[in-house]
Amino acid sequence: MMMALGTFVFSLPQLAYQQLQRAAAWRHSSSERVGARAAHQYLGPGEETIELSGLIAPELTGDPASLDTLRDLANQGRPLSLVDGTGAVYGAFAITSINETKTLFFPDGAARRIEFQLSLLRVDDEDMADAADQGAQR
Repeated sequence: MMMALGTFVFSLPQLAYQQLQRAAAWRHSSSERVGARAAHQYLGPGEETIELSGLIAPELTGDPASLDTLRDLANQGRPLSLVDGTGAVYGAFAITSINETKTLFFPDGAARRIEFQLSLLRVDDEDMADAADQGAQR
């Protein structure tokens, strides 16, 4: 297992990413002052995003249906816990976009090569607790 997003597991036979890009920001507010530099105040953490990109070669590795599974998870709109194979917990993330590019086609139109990009946005842990409560009420 490379990583798990909720119940979806990234792995070599299923769907393997080749690059993980993580970006985090912190918010600061400024107030202008006469005759001095602006005063700054730390407001807390800002947005955190993770971009996963990779390649599916159905003859060799990966399952194109995995992207459909991720789309189904994205359509549910719930935050999902993100944990990597070493046990590091990244927090609660929502899927914001999935992009795929198909190339090198078989005569029947099936792609031999599928490149994908998955964008995740960190959401508050309270959102994850709310989603769990809503799931329990159904």
